[in-house]
Amino acid sequence: MNSGRSIALSTAFLLAALASSTRTAAQSPAPPRPSASTEPQDAETRTHKSAYGKLESIIASRNGVIMKTDAGERLAWKFDAPVIAELAKFKPGDPMIVIYRQISPSDRRVTAVAFPGTAKTPTYINMTGWKVALRSSPMVGGVCSQAPGAAPVSESIIPSDGRAEVLEACWCCAPSGETCTPSNKSGLGQAFLVKCFQ
Repeated sequence: MNSGRSIALSTAFLLAALASSTRTAAQSPAPPRPSASTEPQDAETRTHKSAYGKLESIIASRNGVIMKTDAGERLAWKFDAPVIAELAKFKPGDPMIVIYRQISPSDRRVTAVAFPGTAKTPTYINMTGWKVALRSSPMVGGVCSQAPGAAPVSESIIPSDGRAEVLEACWCCAPSGETCTPSNKSGLGQAFLVKCFQ
């Protein structure tokens, strides 16, 4: 198979993946504010995972983002239009991180999309559509602890479309009035909060 046909087939496959809500990290439009009773509670859903790589392209007509991971994989993500509008301000090749939860083999729920090095402090922009609590704490033993109460926690309330900075090394976000354990590593740059969980 020649390389031109291979690239065309890869692009067609990624576009098909973006169109399928079961094969992408789809974000449903205007979701209801999550609460402890509506989110899955098993250990798998409580652990964040991260995909590190570079922005490859934005497909605005499909609300899609394609990234190439550091391992060479191409991943397709689907977001609401306001999130796509913000992500479209970045260039192909820009380093990016997608923080998500693997709910099932075909369902990844994104917490945040981050662009390292794009701000002098860890800056979080609330794109969830509701008020959220941004919680942060220092590392414990050189890592972000997943144990509640392992380190003192600071909390900021961010209105919808608002932003906040954190000084500590670890963070999490939850719907306002709920709690979470700061188990994600902070970094200098901007992170767009897409969905916050307990």
